[in-house]
Amino acid sequence: MKSKKLYSKLVSTLAVSGLLLAGCGSGGDAGNGAASEDQITIDIFQGKVEFNDQFNALAEKYEEENPGVNINITSVGGGTDYISSLKSQFSSGEEPEIFSIAGPSEADQFKEYLTDLSDTKSAEAALEGTLTAVTEGEKVLGLPFNQEGYGLIYNKAMFEKAGINPEEILTYDDLEKAVKTLDSKKGDLGIEAVFALPAKEKWVVGNHLANVYFAPEFNHDVLEAFNAETVGFEKGSEMQKMLDLQNKYSVQPSLSLDYSQQVEEYFSLEQVAIIQQGNWIYPSVYEMDSEFAENNVGILPIPVEGFEGSLPVGIPNYWAVNSKSDEKTVQASKDFLDWLYTSDTGKEAVLNDFKFIPAYEGYDTSKISDPISKEIYEYASAGKTIGWVFLGYPSAWGDDLGANMQKYLSDEMTWEELEADSIKKWEEKRK
Repeated sequence: MKSKKLYSKLVSTLAVSGLLLAGCGSGGDAGNGAASEDQITIDIFQGKVEFNDQFNALAEKYEEENPGVNINITSVGGGTDYISSLKSQFSSGEEPEIFSIAGPSEADQFKEYLTDLSDTKSAEAALEGTLTAVTEGEKVLGLPFNQEGYGLIYNKAMFEKAGINPEEILTYDDLEKAVKTLDSKKGDLGIEAVFALPAKEKWVVGNHLANVYFAPEFNHDVLEAFNAETVGFEKGSEMQKMLDLQNKYSVQPSLSLDYSQQVEEYFSLEQVAIIQQGNWIYPSVYEMDSEFAENNVGILPIPVEGFEGSLPVGIPNYWAVNSKSDEKTVQASKDFLDWLYTSDTGKEAVLNDFKFIPAYEGYDTSKISDPISKEIYEYASAGKTIGWVFLGYPSAWGDDLGANMQKYLSDEMTWEELEADSIKKWEEKRK
């Protein structure tokens, strides 16, 4: 494993994301029977449903090793707004002991509930730069889930059959040419469309797509975005072209297409050649068709002028521990998170079951198990990254932008109106 120092350049530009990814679902009680008076119960509320089953299985192993601890996991995402659900948990008095937050904007919203985690083994092992977005003075208010990257996930066999070399796709013009070639050969390739754009999901367009074009404006720094009083849409025309390209060559109506349809129905069943997503989709694709997932899936950067050949790589979510819990429960929560990321059992699960790209030292990264994550790790190791700044947006502004993009796609708003309204909303939220 490389030292922290080697990661400083790579990861210091990593911002954080959250986006609530994947379809809906929830985990139940991972315990082994009724709790006794001596047991500590840790309720975990988190927003990444795609590793819910694996997380529950790992929690059961922890309970076996620690019979005095009972762990309940609830995973919320996709069609359910995670942050709204988390706020409901707190307002109802059913506060979780551990919960996930996505960067400085959400950390600010839940600041009164955040325990200082600077004394944990996990904080010590975190790669340099990964804690910046949730650090306040000497306090560390969250622990990173993992590293993630996203871009254009593509079907290797289809590209080869169409005579397209993915290594030659760097600029927007290169991509447009490849897309038109794929479109002209839809019959031969047996696809419905080139893309499946899930425009129903505001986070896909308002957070992930937009981030690629906002990152240079904020020097790839989530905290710079978090402190910015306005946004300039300096690369707005590039953003518009990329949205138009995906929509024009997408399964229609794109505004009715959601994440699960995009990943499971269209990409995994090879009905489209390209989707805009990240390595978090791998477990779903693998479940649908393991041979296809292992041998036929690649990732390309979304072209950005001046940053060609770079992938957005960042920390999607952070674990937070509820400071309002009693002292024993807070310590038990810290102990569980340390076990998750620093024990042999936890590290094996993080790599092999969760399919995570580790954000901590002490991992044999040669064992990263899925091809998408391997490619992303190679981009990060080479320093070919674009920062994640979208969780420095004002609260819920990504939804505002996503909603405006939906209006644009349905011809209810011009792009000029989209930019003007989105800038106005950013400035209003910063007052």
